[in-house]
Amino acid sequence: MGDPRVPALMRPFGPFVHLGLQAHELTVKGRNTEALRLTDEFEGIVGLLGDERTVAMLVQVRMYAFIGLGRFQEALLVGETLLRRHRATGARCSEAKALADIAEVLVRMGRLDEGLHRLARASTIMDLIPQTNPRYASALASVGEAARAAELFEHADECVRVAVEWFEPDSGQRAAMELQRAELLLEWGLRLEQIGMIDEASVRFARAASLARYWVTMYRERGPDGDAPLAAALLALGLAKIGEVEETVALCESMIVPLRAAGQYHEARLVHLAYGVALRTRGELRGARREFMAAEELSAAEGQSAQQLLFQYELAALAAVEFPGDGAQAMLAALRDHALHLWRLRMERKSMLHQARRRVWLEAEHARADSAAGQDALTGLGNRRVYERQIVAIEADPETPVVLLLVDLDRFKLINDRYSHGMGDRVLREIASVLRAHCRPDDVPIRFGGDEFALFLRTDLASAARVGERIRQVIAGRDWEELAPGLRVTVSLGAAALAPGMTGQDLFDSADRQLYVAKTHGRDQVAA
Repeated sequence: MGDPRVPALMRPFGPFVHLGLQAHELTVKGRNTEALRLTDEFEGIVGLLGDERTVAMLVQVRMYAFIGLGRFQEALLVGETLLRRHRATGARCSEAKALADIAEVLVRMGRLDEGLHRLARASTIMDLIPQTNPRYASALASVGEAARAAELFEHADECVRVAVEWFEPDSGQRAAMELQRAELLLEWGLRLEQIGMIDEASVRFARAASLARYWVTMYRERGPDGDAPLAAALLALGLAKIGEVEETVALCESMIVPLRAAGQYHEARLVHLAYGVALRTRGELRGARREFMAAEELSAAEGQSAQQLLFQYELAALAAVEFPGDGAQAMLAALRDHALHLWRLRMERKSMLHQARRRVWLEAEHARADSAAGQDALTGLGNRRVYERQIVAIEADPETPVVLLLVDLDRFKLINDRYSHGMGDRVLREIASVLRAHCRPDDVPIRFGGDEFALFLRTDLASAARVGERIRQVIAGRDWEELAPGLRVTVSLGAAALAPGMTGQDLFDSADRQLYVAKTHGRDQVAA
């Protein structure tokens, strides 16, 4: 239903992390419009100051604010941007978190299959990440939130209960986790109530009210800026469902108008629902109908079809009291049957998630096998099979700038003859390490065999030449004598850029001619 999540904080923190936390705390409180304003204001400043970690955190907070406001398409676009950022930096735990956040958005948009597949990918990555990772709890919380969106309540509760223990008592991160759990328990309880499991529902309502009350009190004690409408809305609904009518009414009457005026429609929906339940308990049936209808209208306006059932059920239960008769009872029975059907569908979703995880595992196994088949056994670089794939990709997309940089060890046969083939292999592994260190995520290093290497660089020729020169300098300047007395290693490099009309073979031939120039002009140099 809501959005009290924890952004994936990175360690060491960026120097301006307090700005990210300030914006994040607004989403915890349900003040999402303010959070959006702050992220827009802070991101440009922090970006200019070079704090990329805090920039990433602010982008994540923006996504959560969009979710809280029901602006799912915008949240999805931000989430995909975050996912690309984390994949480019190799931050696997943050990648899992972004996948889970995207999964939640997709489920809420009604794209269940896509959402469960993303959730399966996130869960598979989490299985491989040690719990000592500083981002583990934050990522696990997002997995739990995605599971809750799919009404996989048991899985969601397990994730949140584990994650909450990571955070300091009374911290903003702890608040986010416990409010996330309170909202989960309320939604779970409402579903249980619809299918007649009243005792189980009551336990969850009481626990949710206890968690929400703690944070309402905590924020109020912090002074005039301690307004936390999400916690108060959750408290109101929990109290209404356990029969604390007068406190519920007082809370709701103080909140409804300000929430609607501020555009905080998620919290307003919860408060309308709580107020309706309390008024129905009081016997004020007309007022209760007004509140349930207001909640349903807000859900319909924001496309919250899953939540609309909650309000329709309350309306039907009210009608059964307000207008006793076969018609009202038939409507209530039909809604209960529908609720039971949806509850059974949860079991199918569990099976779908299991199958999605199985598919992800099989895809990963296939990718590992494919990667092993394309890997040079000595150096771990790509082999000729990878080279051929790169050529096919280049010919399929000739508009993307690419440079082929060929690298050849100078007088490698003498190294093998003088120092042994074992020493030659060590040199080749060292060269491979240097090449790998000079590659960006989109670049591809390859060993053809023997002493021949290649790099596909996604850049222009001048930049590739500079990369080649840095590689040459690093190799020539290395203290090779620590491997063997008198050992000296240099390389020659030839570079060529893909030009319009070139085939893959043309590109290789052009780079090979440049390599020949480097070799014939004294070796230990770059020709481009």
